[in-house]
Amino acid sequence: MNISLHGFVFAAMVAIASTVGSARAAEPTAPTQFMALPGGQIAYDDSGGDGPLVICAPGIGDVRQQYRFLAPALKQHGFRLVTLDLRGLGESSTGWDDYSAAAVGGDIVALIDHLGARHAFVAGNSMAAAAAVWAAAERPHQVHGIVLIGPFVRDTPTSFVVPLILKVAVSRPWGPSFWTMYYGSLYNTSPPQDLAEYKERLKSNLKEGGRIEAVGAMLEAPKASCEARIPEVKAPVLVVMGSKDSDFDDPAAEAAWVAEHLHGRVVMVPGAGHYPHVEMTQLVAPAVVQFLGSSSDYRQAQMK
Repeated sequence: MNISLHGFVFAAMVAIASTVGSARAAEPTAPTQFMALPGGQIAYDDSGGDGPLVICAPGIGDVRQQYRFLAPALKQHGFRLVTLDLRGLGESSTGWDDYSAAAVGGDIVALIDHLGARHAFVAGNSMAAAAAVWAAAERPHQVHGIVLIGPFVRDTPTSFVVPLILKVAVSRPWGPSFWTMYYGSLYNTSPPQDLAEYKERLKSNLKEGGRIEAVGAMLEAPKASCEARIPEVKAPVLVVMGSKDSDFDDPAAEAAWVAEHLHGRVVMVPGAGHYPHVEMTQLVAPAVVQFLGSSSDYRQAQMK
């Protein structure tokens, strides 16, 4: 993760100096279901219906409710929406031996099978974008399109100091407070009205045993195995990037690189940070719906 050193130092200093009490755990928007895997279980919710399946995965340190604003638009247009918690986070179990993006990609593929779906679209934010790439490469005949939001699909150069700061910043007892403070800084123009409450719920979740440790493991895990599979991806690709995404030195350049190598197209969201689908849903939702709806694979999926 190529993160602003200044932002990390400032947030880490404040969080370490002042940790606060826990708040209630995040409440799922739909009844939680679980998929059992050899290493644990993955929590997810399912809107149901017989429309084309869209599986949405949040980024590091977040939970599946990240898609709480995008979900209604997709459901309104007839999609079956399934959102999952990454391994170690939300309501998914902890203690996994692998927290890499490739492993999360494997969870997405397993979920497609678990749901008995013949076809699916996959959306991934941040690190989960690399997982979406992995899933599309692994199941080219099932994954009919991927939406990559604020995508980290490769390992980018960064200062040697950043990993050291990260290791300290996500350590207990200050790790949950630091992470949620940093999380809030990634909304640059139009933070959602529920951001303060949402951050408290994230903090509460991260205080649970094994969860902030999962964040640390994900941050350390390389994405090389996902990047290596980029040439295998045949599905249509939409890259959604906020123009003020502070996780990238040059958001537009990174979005262009991802789109070029995956033969996709870019939607830049002016003023948005790392979560444009939350911050400016009114701009992102139509682009995502149009991308899914105009795909010839989408039409074929509707007919099968």
